[in-house]
Amino acid sequence: MNAVMEAQDRITLYHRKGSSDKVYQVAIEPAGKLFVVNYAHGRRGSTLNTGTKTAVPVDYDSAKRILKQLVKEKKNHPKTPYTDGEDGTPYQHTDKQASGILPQLLNAIEEVDVERLLRDDEYCAQEKFDGRHLLIRKQDDHIEGINKKGLLVGLPETVSDDIRILPGSFIPDGESIGDDYHAFDLLEWNGENLRPLPYRKRLERLVSLLLSTANHPHVRFVETAFTTQRKIELWERLRRENREGIVFKRLGAPYTPGKPNSGGPQLKFKFVATLSAIVAKVNIQRSVEISLLKGRSLISCGNVTIPANHGIPKVGAVVEVRYLYGYRASHALHQPVYLGPRDDVDPGECLASQLKFKAE
Repeated sequence: MNAVMEAQDRITLYHRKGSSDKVYQVAIEPAGKLFVVNYAHGRRGSTLNTGTKTAVPVDYDSAKRILKQLVKEKKNHPKTPYTDGEDGTPYQHTDKQASGILPQLLNAIEEVDVERLLRDDEYCAQEKFDGRHLLIRKQDDHIEGINKKGLLVGLPETVSDDIRILPGSFIPDGESIGDDYHAFDLLEWNGENLRPLPYRKRLERLVSLLLSTANHPHVRFVETAFTTQRKIELWERLRRENREGIVFKRLGAPYTPGKPNSGGPQLKFKFVATLSAIVAKVNIQRSVEISLLKGRSLISCGNVTIPANHGIPKVGAVVEVRYLYGYRASHALHQPVYLGPRDDVDPGECLASQLKFKAE
């Protein structure tokens, strides 16, 4: 019972708005043969105030009901609603359930930084794929996908079948592209939390997991370059083949959910410019007008044609667009190409700061 409780009955919620940055933790804990529901709350990073919701111990089912009701009240509070997302991301606008797990996200760098990292032995290099960031949680026979917002999502059947073949319980991190999954990290394996380990150790565990069974063609290990020569070769090949970009990861760093305000142990450089934008208007001829947030205002970035093999997105939807550059005066995109919807990106993330402008 205690092992199950650790996984399911210890919940952390967050409230971030303006200067307010609060955390609320609630857990079912054993008290002899019965259970209590304890909580802690306060400003994130400070000493938390503690208390209990059970004056006397209760049976497990009663404790479970108390915990669920408390979480519901916190999420639906009219003035200070708490969320599952550590960055304060609200999930009330989706029918997907929160997983309780958040991925580690990357910050972008400039090409001048690439030259330094190619020669830094503390960093390895991998391909930046043009797909969807996806965690997969396998617990015995139960398999579920987790997107970059920490929400449960579906998996391609080909990936689910291959994950089912691999033995044990585990949580890999990777990129989903079509019917394939490219794994580049391992967070948990058979009850062991690997997040505190250096990245090089997590990579070793991931390789061991994937080599434990041979027949999983749709779940692959991401090619990783460690030496300067191999990193330069990878960099040159990816550019030559017009791939999405390159990623650098510090080999000694633990796995830290979320994205640092700047820098960090995992960094990306894209060869092509892409951005997430909000659909502002649906035009008559299979195109939509897209906008970005600048301060509290929406600015237009022009129109993008929707290919025949894609559905027309609705006004307010978030979409991904590839382009060559933006014009500073109009913010319009030069040669925009529609890539598809992004249900794992909030409208509030569609900032004008994503724009890469044409060189003067």
